[in-house]
Amino acid sequence: MGDRSRMAVHGRGLFGSGLLRAVATVLLAIVMQPAGAVDGMSISAGPDDSGNANVDLYRVGAQWKWKKRWFQTENWHLGGYWDLQGGYWDNTSRDKTNSGLWELAFTPVFRVQQNQLSGFAPFLEFGVGAHLLSETSVSQQRQFSINFQFGSHVGVGARFGNKDAFEISYRYQHLSNASIEHPNNGINFNILRVGYWF
Repeated sequence: MGDRSRMAVHGRGLFGSGLLRAVATVLLAIVMQPAGAVDGMSISAGPDDSGNANVDLYRVGAQWKWKKRWFQTENWHLGGYWDLQGGYWDNTSRDKTNSGLWELAFTPVFRVQQNQLSGFAPFLEFGVGAHLLSETSVSQQRQFSINFQFGSHVGVGARFGNKDAFEISYRYQHLSNASIEHPNNGINFNILRVGYWF
């Protein structure tokens, strides 16, 4: 990898400030969009579930539903949505390498859900997406090596309320670089997510 490529991946100062601007731009664009431009919005938060780390994440996101349905039965089908999120990790780890980091993530999410939503509609979901981080570690013992990370999650939740517009869910998420570079300590999160569908 050349010096310029290595700087683009590992350069915290330049990359971090650029990612901060990108996250701020995405969040502003989400907030400024008319309701019809996106199908849903969400906020989520949760602590890490990893050794040698003490991190709380906070995210806001926008979602776009897929029109396609797979494996449809009389009552259920597999569907999904695109999930764009921006967030911040508050880092209070022992031997921390920074006080926090910014994150930008894009994930295709598959969801097992009911064909007709009514009152209280449970679902299961899973997804694997791409995450860009403004830092490459949270502590000396919790290193990610590069800013690009894969994020995979499984989740369970339910939609409810008027027209089933509201939803609440729990996600267990793992981030790592899939051994592109080492060390690849990765990190896990327990996430509570609240959403609203237009």
